Amino acid sequence: MGNSQEPHDFNISVMPSSLTPVHVAKAAEGLNLYDTASHQVSHFVPLKPGRVGIYVCGATVQSSPHIGHIRAAVAFDVIRRWFLKLGYQVTFVRNVTDIDDKILDKAAAAGQRWWARAYYYEREFTEAYNTLGVLPPTVEPRATGHMSDMINLIQRIIDNGHGYVVLDDEGKPTGNVYFDVASWPHYGELTHQKQTAEVDEAAAVADRMGPSVDATGTDKYNPVDPADASPDKHDPRDFALWKAPKDTDPEDARWSTPFGVGRPGWHIECSAMSHRYLGDGFDIHGGGLDLRFPHHENEMAQTRAAGYPSAARWMHSAWVTAKGEKMSKSLGTGLSVPSVLAEHSAWVVRYALGSVQYRSMLEWSDQALVEAQAAYDRVSNFIERAGVVLGEQPTRDEVVAVSADELPADFVAALNDDINVSGATAAIFTAIRSGNTLLSKLADRVDSEAAKAEVRETLVAVRAMLDTLGLDPLAEPWLSDGAAGGAGAGAGESPEHTALEALIAEQLQARQEARKARDFAKADAIRDALSAAGIAIEDGPQGSTWSLK
Repeated sequence: MGNSQEPHDFNISVMPSSLTPVHVAKAAEGLNLYDTASHQVSHFVPLKPGRVGIYVCGATVQSSPHIGHIRAAVAFDVIRRWFLKLGYQVTFVRNVTDIDDKILDKAAAAGQRWWARAYYYEREFTEAYNTLGVLPPTVEPRATGHMSDMINLIQRIIDNGHGYVVLDDEGKPTGNVYFDVASWPHYGELTHQKQTAEVDEAAAVADRMGPSVDATGTDKYNPVDPADASPDKHDPRDFALWKAPKDTDPEDARWSTPFGVGRPGWHIECSAMSHRYLGDGFDIHGGGLDLRFPHHENEMAQTRAAGYPSAARWMHSAWVTAKGEKMSKSLGTGLSVPSVLAEHSAWVVRYALGSVQYRSMLEWSDQALVEAQAAYDRVSNFIERAGVVLGEQPTRDEVVAVSADELPADFVAALNDDINVSGATAAIFTAIRSGNTLLSKLADRVDSEAAKAEVRETLVAVRAMLDTLGLDPLAEPWLSDGAAGGAGAGAGESPEHTALEALIAEQLQARQEARKARDFAKADAIRDALSAAGIAIEDGPQGSTWSLK
C-alpha cells in the first residue's frame, strides 16, 4: 500500500475555489453554537470570512453500519446544510479509519484480507449515507493513504520534545512511540480534567454515561488499546502515536518508519488528515460524543504539540440509546441500517434520526418511527394537495434558491440556536397548518389567484425548510427511492398511496350517491367512518377532496 500524494490540481478540482464569490446571509449574524471545550454556546465567527472548514471523524469500517453511526452522520449533515443555506462555502472532511485492531482481528477470524474487509464495509457505509440523504464529503480520506503524513507529524512531535521512541535492549527502535503527556501542560483542556467548576447538564450526562476522564473505571464502550497498556510508557496517561506490530498482524499491515516497523495509533490519523486537507487551524471538529475522550483529547494535544493550531470549536453529537443504554455493537444492541431500512422508508429513518437537536440523546424505539411516519404523511399530503391546486410543483431550482434570509423567522431562529432541530421542525408544521387552512378556504375565496399565490409561497417555504434539513420529498434520493409518494408532481405514486386513493374514492362516491338520494344519515356515517380512520373530507364546488389529518 503506497502513501497518497496530493494531486497537483487538488485545490482546483476538489476544494471550493477561493475565487468563487461568497454571499453570506444576514441571518448568519445570529448563529450560536456549543463548544465542548468551553461548555458554552457562543457566537460563531469563521476563521476565514465566508468560508467554513469542518472535520468529522468517520467510521472505523470493521462491520456493517448501525443506527448510532448514522445518527452522527445525519447530525453533522444538518449542521453542514445550515452553513450552506447561510451562504458559507464549506469544506467538509470525513475520514475513513481502514486500519485498526478490530479490523485486523475480525478479518483474521473470518479468513479475509484485512484491506478487503475494510473496503467492503466502507462501501456499506457509503451506501447507508447515500440512502439516507447525507451529502458526500468534500474529501473522504482513508488512514492507509496518509502514512507519510502521520510519520511526518510524529517526527515533529518527537522533535518538539513531546513524544518518545521506545528502544529495545540493544538501543534499537521497537516501533512503539508514545506521546509524553507530562510534557504538555495543556493536556485535558477539551474534557476539563483539571477543572473543578460545575459543567453544564449535557456534559454531566455524558460523563455519567461514559466514556470520560471525569468518570474512572472500565470503559465498556471503548476498551483500552493494548498498546496504551504497555509497561514501556513513562506515564499511565501517555498514549500511542505509533505501534509495533502484533505477532498476528499480516505483513501488509506494517509500515517502515525511522522509529521502527509498525502501524499508526488511532488518534494520529485524524490529526494528520485534518491538517492535510484543512491546513493550519480550521473552524469545527466534530464527531460522536464517545470520541470526546480519549480520541479527541489526545488528538487536540498531539496536533498542538506538533506546532499546529487545533480546531477552533469542538462539537459532539449525542448517542442513540435503547431503553437508556448507548446503542453499541460491543453491547449487542446495535441495529444495522439495512435491517431498519427493510421495515421503514429511508425518509422516515432520516427524520427519526434527525428529530432532536444533535446534543440530545436520541431514544430509538418503535414509537419514534411511528411519529416519523406520521410526520411524513402530513408533509407529503400538504405538498401533494398544494401541487394539485397549483397545477404544478415549484422546481428544485426555485426551492434551493431560497436563502436563509427568506426563510420563516422562527425556523431561522431555531437553527441559529445551536441547530435546534425540534424548533425548526415545529416551524415547518406551523407553516403546513397555515397552508392547509389556505387550501381548505380556497374555494370560498373570490380572489382565487391571490389565494393560489399565497399557497405557492407557503409551499416553497415548506419545501425550502425541509430541504435545509435534507428532507424535501421531491429531492434526491427520495425521488429515486419512491419516498416522495403522491407528493411528486408527475412522479409515480407509491403503491400504498394508490391503494388508499382507490379505497377512499369508492367511499366518496358512495357518499355522493347517498347525498343525491337525500340519505343524509348514510352520508354522515361514511364521513364519520373516514374521520375516525384519520381522513379529513373537504366538500367544495368541484366535489369532495380528502386529506390525512
